[in-house]
Amino acid sequence: MTNELLILIAEAVTVYFLVLWAHSLRGRIGLAHFYALIGGLTAVMVWVTDAGVRVKVSGISFMVGSTVFYTALLLGVFVVYVFDGPRATRIAISTIIGLGIMVPVVTAVLHWQIRISDDAVGAYFPPQSLRIYTASIVAAFADLIFLAMAWEFLGKPRLNMPLWVRSYLTLLGVLWLDVVLFATGAFAGTPGYLSIMTGTFLSRFVISICVFPFLYWYITWQNRVHGMEIENRPVLAILKEVTEVRLELSLAQQEIEHRKKVEREKEELIGSLQAALHEVKRLRGILPTCAYCKNIRDEQGNWHQLEYYIQNHSEAKFSHGICPDCAKAHFPEASINPSRERPRTDA
Repeated sequence: MTNELLILIAEAVTVYFLVLWAHSLRGRIGLAHFYALIGGLTAVMVWVTDAGVRVKVSGISFMVGSTVFYTALLLGVFVVYVFDGPRATRIAISTIIGLGIMVPVVTAVLHWQIRISDDAVGAYFPPQSLRIYTASIVAAFADLIFLAMAWEFLGKPRLNMPLWVRSYLTLLGVLWLDVVLFATGAFAGTPGYLSIMTGTFLSRFVISICVFPFLYWYITWQNRVHGMEIENRPVLAILKEVTEVRLELSLAQQEIEHRKKVEREKEELIGSLQAALHEVKRLRGILPTCAYCKNIRDEQGNWHQLEYYIQNHSEAKFSHGICPDCAKAHFPEASINPSRERPRTDA
């Protein structure tokens, strides 16, 4: 038993460090290798859990798949959400759930193939009930979503919660939520349901105490080395993509304001052009004009005085006066400038 426990601890420490190390390389080579790692760990977790590999210590049963690989996946999703945001976390969740669905499907196909070929290697691919598979997948999805929501809720400024308390409560909450969802979905109604719940609650509490130092060390180390700020996001950011939506709404609002401004400028320009056209209304075409009296003939053949015709066909108005030349011609006596006609005087 002692050897089994030591092996379990060594496995857990190795896998935890592997996940955190892969995530720490994201600044140099991105997150693709990290997603590949958690995908592989998901497949191993499903297979080991189905095989029923477990270690018993002081009456507490530790499932190797749950104790080592599930908690490693939980650590991975935890840190990728804290440091890389909802978008990267959704990719990680999709990877875990996708592999979690694919492995039992592949197992079912292999069992079908083995039955057809009468081969005796079915023990290498332990079968599992559809109920347990479904409960496992649903619980995993809910756990990872709850992780993000609990982290944001506990990080609200009004709670003023220390980072280590926030981290531990989020971790323990996810582990216990998994117990409730998985055990209820897989074993509710069976004779051993309550004992499974009780034992698993206790084992998850022990696991949380063992896993927390790795999580807290990594978060503080990344903050210290890279100077990263832990962002306070909306509680439902993981579900509603609130972070991206806010940015998109901001850009959309800017675009709407820009378009409104352009539309206002366009309306002002149209108004000014209409005013100009109103002021500059012109006569068009050839006007038939009398060579002597300058009257103008309209479309009906009627002749009109020049002023009358222009006033009816434009916005112009006439006022009358006498130009200097006409004044001289018609009123010569009135056009004499007294200052120029003064008599000369000899000195």
